[in-house]
Amino acid sequence: MISTNDFKSGMTIELDGDAYLILESQHVKPGKGQAFVRTKLRHLATGVIIDKTFNAGEKVPPARVERRDMQFLYSSGDEYVFMDNETFEQLPIRASELGDKVQFLKENMDVKVITYQGRVIDVELPTTVELEVVETDPGLRGDTASGGSKPAKLEGGAVIQVPLFIEVGDRIKVDTRTRAYISRA
Repeated sequence: MISTNDFKSGMTIELDGDAYLILESQHVKPGKGQAFVRTKLRHLATGVIIDKTFNAGEKVPPARVERRDMQFLYSSGDEYVFMDNETFEQLPIRASELGDKVQFLKENMDVKVITYQGRVIDVELPTTVELEVVETDPGLRGDTASGGSKPAKLEGGAVIQVPLFIEVGDRIKVDTRTRAYISRA
């Protein structure tokens, strides 16, 4: 059991039979009354973020999640096949379980697959990926000083906002957490 006083960002706990990742925790001692711990938790299966308050010193069971380094091999229809880097065992994961993350997957990309009670609950992508721009409007000459942006479709299917000087065929770096343009690759 983990005491709420020991909560740290990145820990996983179990509430009502589900696994949650602690995003933030704050120990609060009001002038009057008991101390408490205010947390921001992400449900690992659905990705929903909730705010929850615990009494100080309350005990919560840890969630036994397993993080395995895997490599994305290929996609076949609705399934994406990953290979464990240690055992070379292949694991197919349905596109519906991956959600929008399929738009950033590239063959031979190293990822972390997170499992809870034997089922895949999340795939952690690298923080940044290099992707090629496959479709975007041409930038207007002289518009670069205004600092504007335009939509661009990337090779995985993701559509993000990029600066006006980016053209079709350019390779760019994208932050997978925020879906934001970082720089040219």
